Amino acid sequence: MAEKIAVINQKGGVGKTTTAYNLASTLARYNKKVLLIDLDPQGNASMAYGIDISLLKRTVADLLLDEANIRKVVKKTNIKLVSILPSNLSLALVETKLLEKGKNSSKNRLKEVLEDRYTRLFDYIIIDCPPSLGYLSLNALNAADSLIIPVQCEYFALDAIAQLLATIISIQRNSNPSLEIMGLLMTMYDPRINLSLEIASKIRAEFKDKVFTCVIPRNVSIPVASMKSLPVNHYKPSSKGSLSYLALAREVMEYVEQKKRNRPLVTDR
Repeated sequence: MAEKIAVINQKGGVGKTTTAYNLASTLARYNKKVLLIDLDPQGNASMAYGIDISLLKRTVADLLLDEANIRKVVKKTNIKLVSILPSNLSLALVETKLLEKGKNSSKNRLKEVLEDRYTRLFDYIIIDCPPSLGYLSLNALNAADSLIIPVQCEYFALDAIAQLLATIISIQRNSNPSLEIMGLLMTMYDPRINLSLEIASKIRAEFKDKVFTCVIPRNVSIPVASMKSLPVNHYKPSSKGSLSYLALAREVMEYVEQKKRNRPLVTDR
């Protein structure tokens, strides 16, 4: 079964989308089949893979509205082994449309979609969440097995984490008890800036083994690669940005392998 990973933080500009599509590409570099779900109405993850979101006939919105089958929505990307469920602004209207139709705006709809046998073709499913804790993010939290929380090394980072953790605890208690935090990922890290060092130190002291060893640096190759509709490991494989995401992919695979080893053996009765 695919490990379902939501990349989430309600704070904008922390590198959620950049992390999601670069992680998908680097996992593919290790020969893993990846499904990336663009759950942000801005569609930036889709555009990062060269998809013109204005021309999409079907999006992840159609899945949440139960108007299409996942096999009809999924698209291959320009990266081998990476497929995507794309999105555009139609995704922002899903909850409203459900209510207009008199349907329950279920926070488990994405989970139901991912129970399709088709998803067994993948090793990893990565969900790029919007910068909010509304309907779409709650669907992601209920569907996910684990979470990656990108944290920009800036002054208000810890406040945003506290708000998110309260939501995660509520989800764990009420609807998804198996949800785990894989790790906090420090992004846009610059060791030349004292504030970056200070925030990184506080995060590691408070969250300890729930922080990824690797950090994502400020590196010009990352945004330039995005402008060229390429993940950084395809644009500049030897850049610091590329190497940091490869390190992240290794930590993610290690985490999932450890999780599998600790999972109880289920036998037929």
